[in-house]
Amino acid sequence: MLRQLAISLLLASLVLPATARTRPHYGGTLRVELEGDPWQGPNSLARRLILDGLTVIGPDGAAQPSLAVRWTSENNNHRWQFWLRPGVHFSDASPLTANIVVTSLASTCGTACPWTALRAVGSSLVFTTDAPTPNLPDLLAGDDFLIRLPADPPSGLVGTGPFQQNGALVANGIQTYIDNDNCWAGRPFLDAIEVHSHRSIHDQWLDLIAGRADLVEVPAEQLRQAQQQRLTVTSTPPISLLALAGADSGTLGNPNLRTAIALAVDRAALSNVIFQRQGEITASLLPASLTGYAFLFPADRDLNHARELRGGLTPPTLTLTADPSPTMQLAAQRLALNLRDAGFNVQVSATGTQHSDLALLRLTLPSSQPQPALAGLFHAVGASVPLLDPDPAALYKAEHDFLDSHTLIPLLYLPRAWAVGSRLRDLRLTPAGLPILADASLQDAP
Repeated sequence: MLRQLAISLLLASLVLPATARTRPHYGGTLRVELEGDPWQGPNSLARRLILDGLTVIGPDGAAQPSLAVRWTSENNNHRWQFWLRPGVHFSDASPLTANIVVTSLASTCGTACPWTALRAVGSSLVFTTDAPTPNLPDLLAGDDFLIRLPADPPSGLVGTGPFQQNGALVANGIQTYIDNDNCWAGRPFLDAIEVHSHRSIHDQWLDLIAGRADLVEVPAEQLRQAQQQRLTVTSTPPISLLALAGADSGTLGNPNLRTAIALAVDRAALSNVIFQRQGEITASLLPASLTGYAFLFPADRDLNHARELRGGLTPPTLTLTADPSPTMQLAAQRLALNLRDAGFNVQVSATGTQHSDLALLRLTLPSSQPQPALAGLFHAVGASVPLLDPDPAALYKAEHDFLDSHTLIPLLYLPRAWAVGSRLRDLRLTPAGLPILADASLQDAP
């Protein structure tokens, strides 16, 4: 009996220190490095540090409470009511009210909101829509609908999230975010986060290996290289849709020309050469893992048919824009070569430099459930397509009818990945592939 007690005490003495070492610590400054701007692009890192939405997409892909604790729909999803979480304050201690939410949402989406009217009723919000909108809770979790204090100070956005801005950008493109003690979800473990923007992937990885960075990006096309260098990588399934968007006016107002472009793109070469086979080739908006019908959308190149559809037309030079990152510019150049094979003359430039006929986009899958995911993608590209029936046949028809116009041409689904330093603990990713830094901690924090 005494021997068993001694063994139990010995095991406890071994287990307890190990548990203590892995228990999250408060404190410390996390260094994150990015190739672009933390405020730009879909699901931007900086906005998610500072701002919350009425809802949030949970691990199961469904909308969960955030600033709203519950919601109901009436009149066949034409009227929605959301009740705010009580006692929430912004980082400057201002209380969150329904009127502030109305003002914030109106300033964010203006006339492009997916509702026709929004009003405050006590501590709740009432949305009304012309068409049934069964996916409104999912849409409200998106970046476009995060809640901010309307009268922001010169230092930047004021939100209810786990962090707040610490003044303006400092030298060398470094922005600091400090913990928000007023956060309704509780104080984050980290004292601060330093975000270093416009760092090349090569420099990010060198800093991670040298211990000068804790969290860096791993582009999909470099996943294999990161593994070969024995970086600790955390990644998502393929959730980032690479797609080619085309205008339905001007030169491309001719539907035959848009169809010819869709037939001329070489998805296999794009996947194999540019993205090192790290993505899934797709001609559908939703990945096969969500629907099972993706194979019904042909993804093979048909250059002869593309030339036939173009006929004897010699269209004027088309402009194809993509964001200025090296990989996106390289992918755009590859697509331009595809289209030249079909008789189109294409000029590639960076996004925002001029009017474009074509644009290479990255769209993040907004949910892991088919109906809200498809509705979210439609909203992201400005398409007004009501989705009332979650039945796969109805979703397929809605997707097919939209893609048949060839104003959006899906190309690849890509994963999103990050490399983690040795002192960073408990890092998880959102369904959209963003790091959840409110729950992360540093091993060597005091």
